[in-house]
Amino acid sequence: MQKESPQMIQIRWHGRGGQGAITAAKVVAEAAFKSGYAGVAMAPTFGTERRGAPVCTSLKIAKGKIYDLSPIVSPDIVVVLDHLILNEVDVTAGLKPGGLLVINSPHPVEKHKYPNYRVAVANVTKLGTEAGLRKGVVNSGIIGVLSKASGLVNIDLLTNCITKEFYNRRPEENAKAAHLSFESTQMQGTKTGGADA
Repeated sequence: MQKESPQMIQIRWHGRGGQGAITAAKVVAEAAFKSGYAGVAMAPTFGTERRGAPVCTSLKIAKGKIYDLSPIVSPDIVVVLDHLILNEVDVTAGLKPGGLLVINSPHPVEKHKYPNYRVAVANVTKLGTEAGLRKGVVNSGIIGVLSKASGLVNIDLLTNCITKEFYNRRPEENAKAAHLSFESTQMQGTKTGGADA
């Protein structure tokens, strides 16, 4: 259920160079706009992208115009495309209490101990290969986890945007990866605060 709120929802994405965090944020931005969020602002917040190196990008969405284009300091939602980044980067830095942490991980949700946050997990890497994508393509799948956990944007609208974005790169398989990840999402954690509590 989408929350009608004038406030801005800030989503920070953590991935590796080459994983497509920026593309994932772009797809969510387009779907959010189509679903009624009039304000959408996206900005990468890293220096030089190097394949395999941790990278970060940010997405702000709101029902009204967004005037603040500065980097996200206090996200409502953090999306992690590779669970190994959890050992390299403090992904929860600035995450609001009760905020949502979305993780691509082969481990069950109980293994990710973040008592102050809501945590959503799916094995997006495995599900992507089951959908027919080459190993390591995770950006479409993580969108499915975000949809299930946040309820911000409908999964069918997101998969339509995924199909359009990946029109020349296995569109059906990418859409299937998002659906499989949506259905496989495990959640736990506090229900206070955050973007959609």
